[in-house]
Amino acid sequence: MWKKQKVSVVFSTYNEKDSIKKSIEEFFNTDYVDEIIVVNNNAVKGTSEEIAKTKAIEIFEKRQGYGWGYRRGLNEATGDLIIMSEPDGTFFGKDILKLLAYSDDFDVVFGTRTRDVLILENANMGTFLRHGNWALAKFVEVFFNTTSLSDCGCTMRLIRRNALKKIQPFFMQGSSSFGFEMMLLTILKKIKFIEIPVHYGKRIGKSSVTGSFVKAFKLGMQMFFLSIKYKFKYF
Repeated sequence: MWKKQKVSVVFSTYNEKDSIKKSIEEFFNTDYVDEIIVVNNNAVKGTSEEIAKTKAIEIFEKRQGYGWGYRRGLNEATGDLIIMSEPDGTFFGKDILKLLAYSDDFDVVFGTRTRDVLILENANMGTFLRHGNWALAKFVEVFFNTTSLSDCGCTMRLIRRNALKKIQPFFMQGSSSFGFEMMLLTILKKIKFIEIPVHYGKRIGKSSVTGSFVKAFKLGMQMFFLSIKYKFKYF
């Protein structure tokens, strides 16, 4: 609970069996989180058993993809304030206090993983990913004439329920570009937002996207063309 507002956390899981229990417990242990929705997106064997050891609610989404998982989680969450994160060890429960503090003044709070002092040892934020995310974020900042942005691919973020209702009918992406689509729709709908730095740690297990240079490059290009498309699309 944050200032009498219910707080939900949404995780989507595919290959996080070895980290998901710890992540759930870490977020609950902040004492601000009222519910955690874990969307099992065809996750590896043993994931459900790990979730069952916690107080989290497990939901199943058969349509494969980052976007489908988080879209389902956002639908199921009942909080006034909804936080998206990943249960792979890269994000930290303690950072939700930053998101919640800024939620007093903003409807959406995006995380950014581009600050040197907050990128932890062995985190998967090498030169290509870091500067690629920064370059695309700056392109969006200029192209849409919006507030400062430095990371277009950070999952960790907070959205108020009223803001979610404004953009939810326009969701179309079911793949890894969904988070970026959320950002574009937030800008296009003129929802008040800010970006703040969060910690970024070493992933437990291999990412199905950012673990591959080719897949990460393709995703970056997809996001670039999506921004052009949405610039001229009526919402």
